[in-house]
Amino acid sequence: MAGTVQCELCPTECVLENYQVGGCRTRINKDGALYSLVYGKPCAVAVDPIEKKPFYHFLPSTTAFSIATAGCVLGCTFCQNWQISQARPEETENVDLPPESVVRQALLYQCRSITYTYTEPTVFYEYMYDTAKLARQYGIRNTMHSCGYINERPLKELARLLDAADIDLKAFTEDFYSRICGGRLKPVLDTLVTLRQEGVWLEITNLVIPTLNDDPGKMREMCRWIVRNLGPDVPIHFSRFFPYYKLKDLPPTPVETLTDAWKIAREAGMRYVYIGNVRTEGENTYCHHCDKLLIERAGYVVKQNNLSRGTCRFCGKRIPGVWA
Repeated sequence: MAGTVQCELCPTECVLENYQVGGCRTRINKDGALYSLVYGKPCAVAVDPIEKKPFYHFLPSTTAFSIATAGCVLGCTFCQNWQISQARPEETENVDLPPESVVRQALLYQCRSITYTYTEPTVFYEYMYDTAKLARQYGIRNTMHSCGYINERPLKELARLLDAADIDLKAFTEDFYSRICGGRLKPVLDTLVTLRQEGVWLEITNLVIPTLNDDPGKMREMCRWIVRNLGPDVPIHFSRFFPYYKLKDLPPTPVETLTDAWKIAREAGMRYVYIGNVRTEGENTYCHHCDKLLIERAGYVVKQNNLSRGTCRFCGKRIPGVWA
């Protein structure tokens, strides 16, 4: 049909008629051209510890200037930030913060990095890209926490400006992604492989939801896939679920389930496995060579750091990550 446009940013690839808005709620077809409705208009702005993202092998004890706009490419029924991720930009309280202002604020607050986070950075791709490009000129690192639901071409273009990414691998079945998220698993796996190939530091978060994605067999399959396709040094964060949004009828994840996931990942060959959203020793980093405590954490606070220029102070071995 004349005037229609197909968006090629995420795997949904919406076909939009004139003045129709995409499923992400942030992109509109105006007379045959796609426009962003959220460029320079974040609805969430904060200075966070980098550990909150979570990044455990990327500039520990530093702060990240964090931004998000309304919208998301998925519709997860358990979303923690559904008030903004599942909202249209006209429904959120936005501020005027173009890329140069983001970088200026990051410098003002002495943040070592900017993190594109909270909702889904893919929906504000152009805003993120321009900000990241400018940040690089001032020596500020760029990181994102993403669901990984993005097409290969825009991802590769963005990867040139990214220093680190934490990707939500929400489950390891297509059924879960279809029923619970409104998406597909394979594009997320493709994103993980692409980021690894492009040299972006990669960490993975898996929110463990009782009865939905906590099957030990599928967890084992997921961890083995990670080791085989991404390597054993990619950190994984098994995060505790709490009832949110449309999944308020489920209980919080038992700590025992998270501990079992930790054991499964270690047995599969993953060297850096963490437990999140609950205070346990699973927050700490241990050297995979000598097993000594490297980084002790209490929530988002680093209590001790036994790394010396990226190496273990006890055995001298290099620890995978971005430390300087």
